[in-house]
Order: sequence, then structure tokens, then C-alpha cells
Amino acid sequence: MTRRAAAAAIAAGALLLLGCSAGARTENEPAPAPTVSAHATTTATAIELLRSGTAFIDQTSFRADVDIASQVTTLSRNDNVNKRAVATISALGRVTEIRMIGDDVYLRTELDLPGVGHEWLTLDPARVPSGFAVSFAPGRNDPGGSARLIDAIVTARADGPHIVGTIDLTRIGSGNGISLRPGPDGFPDSARSNPFQASLDADGRLVSFSIPAANGMPNASLRYSDFGARVDVTRPPGAVAAPDALYPQLGLGG
Repeated sequence: MTRRAAAAAIAAGALLLLGCSAGARTENEPAPAPTVSAHATTTATAIELLRSGTAFIDQTSFRADVDIASQVTTLSRNDNVNKRAVATISALGRVTEIRMIGDDVYLRTELDLPGVGHEWLTLDPARVPSGFAVSFAPGRNDPGGSARLIDAIVTARADGPHIVGTIDLTRIGSGNGISLRPGPDGFPDSARSNPFQASLDADGRLVSFSIPAANGMPNASLRYSDFGARVDVTRPPGAVAAPDALYPQLGLGG
């Protein structure tokens, strides 16, 4: 599956997560992952730096940018403390917008979803599937999905604010941020040891996490910025209750 085909599958599958997904390619692309020799203690130390570097998610406002193969992008601005968030998801020229204010969630999409129009919709939180994470609750409030990336790390080594290592792409799963799904033949074996690199800013906050294209998988990146910036969100006028047909189409569909 080519990177463009993977992005097309996303749009056709009505990806409405606060993030992105792409499938594995099946053709051979020789791009061996670099070996990273890391003692278990070295890896644990690096992982702890990354986990500590995401504490800002529950403490201040921020911007999160996700990019997969330059075909699918997400820009999110979150203020989890004051319960304000906006997100724009773009795939193959189609845009989905999400606004969150307190317990209210609004959505508008240019995707041609069966039984769903293109006007602003108000979602019923009780009917939103668990795979469509729109929440300010700790553990579900990171549009970048950094926790899933960190949990999938196999080896890591920190050199000052820079961290490099290997990650098991089969363990990332689905959710906010970067999501990778197997191709028709599943994940390539080498996807269990794919290279990654991350960086922290002067305050120890995670500001980038990138996965280069390798082993038949597309490149993907996550960036955090604009810490402490004001997040203004307005309620869209004329929003109507989301139709029943929308809810089964939210998320990645398994």
C-alpha cells in the first residue's frame, strides 16, 4: 500500500479521530532500522524523561500537530484546564473540524458520510464510541496520543534533550494522534523495531516525536508547541443534533 493509498483509505473510512491513521505498505522498501544498543536502565531513564515531558497536557494549553506522510494532518489546540479545544483534520483535501467547550462537542465534516450532512452538528457524549476520544479527562485529553507512542518504545537512549531508539509500531494501536493499522498482509516483522527520535525543550517538555519512513511503513511526526497560549473557542451558530447515522462512523471502525 503506497502512502497516498493509505491516506485515501483514511478518507474513505471516515476517520474522525482527533488524529490520523495509516496502513502498512506491502511492497519492499529497503530501509533497515538502525540498531540502538541500550541497557534496560538506559531505556527506562529515557522513557521516564518522555513521560515527564508530557505533564504539561494536564497543566497548560498547547498546540499539537500530527502529520502522516504529508497526506493526513491534524492541528489541535487544547486547554484541558479550562475545557476548551479545537481541531482540524485534513485528508486528501477534505477537512473535518471539531470544537469542544466544557461538555459540548461540535463537529463539521466535508467527508461524504452516509446519512450525514456538512453542517455543524452537536454530538451526544453518551453515544460517542470509546474509540473516538473527545474528552478533557486525564488519559483521554491528548490529541497527540503521546502515551501510546511512549508505551510502544522498545529501546531508547537520551543524549541531553535528544532521545533516539526503536519502537514497536504494532503496539501503537488506535486513538488520538498517530495511529498505524496493518496492511493486507499485516505488519512487516521489521515494524517491531522501527527507529524513532524525540526531543525535549529547555523546560523538559516533549516537543517532537518522529518516526521516519522505514520497513514498509509511512513516516509520521508529532509536534507540541504554543504552551500557555490562549485557546478561544466559539459555539458554531445553527448547530443541529447529530443524526443517528453519524455515531457508528466515528473513530477508526475497529
